[in-house]
Amino acid sequence: MSLNKMIIETLKHVGVPVAFQTYSGTATTYITFFEYNQFSALNADDEEQQTAHFIQVDVWSKGDYTSIVQQVKERMIAAGFRRTSEVDLFEQETKTYHKAIRFSYIC
Repeated sequence: MSLNKMIIETLKHVGVPVAFQTYSGTATTYITFFEYNQFSALNADDEEQQTAHFIQVDVWSKGDYTSIVQQVKERMIAAGFRRTSEVDLFEQETKTYHKAIRFSYIC
């Protein structure tokens, strides 16, 4: 299974739409994600044995997204991801709250 499919499967039961990179639907609360970095995590005999993936999951909402953010963190950690950081943002142009949560995953 690809990493993108794994993330979608992990987050699809949160109850809001989940999309890779951009969301084009009409929901006012949704999740997007993307990989912002990747590098070799383990090499043996000059070959990459494991890869480190760094994923950002963004929760977008016009209202309180606290429970959705908590579910995202719990589900991603249960799937083997490690949370590395998170930040609260507000998109002034669209008046949308935005939580950016970063995770790492080695496979």
